[in-house]
Amino acid sequence: MTDSLPRLLTPDQVDAYRRDGYLCPIDGLTAAEVAQLRADLEAFEAEQGRTLGAMPRQVRAKTHLLFPWMADLVRHPRILDAVEDLIGPDILVFHLTCWVKEPGDGAFVSWHQDGTYFHLDPAEHVTAWIGLSDSTPETGCVHVLPGSHRLGQIAHRTEANAANLLSNGQTVETAIDEAAKAPLIVRAGQFSLHHTYILHQSSPNLGRDRRIGIGISYIPTRVRHTGPRRLSASLVRGTDSFGHFEPEHRPRANFSVEARAHHAAMCDQFFGTHGSVRSSIAAA
Repeated sequence: MTDSLPRLLTPDQVDAYRRDGYLCPIDGLTAAEVAQLRADLEAFEAEQGRTLGAMPRQVRAKTHLLFPWMADLVRHPRILDAVEDLIGPDILVFHLTCWVKEPGDGAFVSWHQDGTYFHLDPAEHVTAWIGLSDSTPETGCVHVLPGSHRLGQIAHRTEANAANLLSNGQTVETAIDEAAKAPLIVRAGQFSLHHTYILHQSSPNLGRDRRIGIGISYIPTRVRHTGPRRLSASLVRGTDSFGHFEPEHRPRANFSVEARAHHAAMCDQFFGTHGSVRSSIAAA
């Protein structure tokens, strides 16, 4: 954690994050930036003839290794300023997942904690969830249980359900007071921040537009991965004097042969270590 003066968040916001385990909403991208990012994503889908979630080789995971425009997003100064206020100036991207819910497709995310399968020590991972379209209760926004991050790690079980965007259907074993949940409503261009232990879920998209969110997992460079293999990460601000992770390469061209080979190797490391987790644990 950082004790320096905040760069973007107010002291009250920093205190609220410590208390509640989340902040929402925070203004981030301009309307022009959102329009361009969505256009880039949907142009790629059109080229491939399928939606991002239907593509093979975990394209929706670690997507910042495939496209310069996504690499720019994880380095967006306004997002990094907010993250720095919570975890300090030396920042890695540990993982990224694109969360796309089509209208009426029934996709949902069960109650879970991001930290369950990340195996990070200390537990200082924060997820920035950026909306490229409006994320509201109607379109299936993320809901959190305020303050639940203070419970620490909670046991999870597996529940198979094809509509669950968590590939193994991981679900917390404790009972959830649904009446206490809070919606993380973000308009296109805004983002939320949530702690690795906050309990959260999301419901199906009942709206008319796609719900497009980019979940970016940020950690300070001092954090280690305690799993059986060395994983990769992208340094996006500051310096890394620890070297706990293999450095990732920023892509030089969209979906190039070089970028795809690097992305495949880094995903093989990540998903090989995490096994059944697949690309489903960064956010909802």
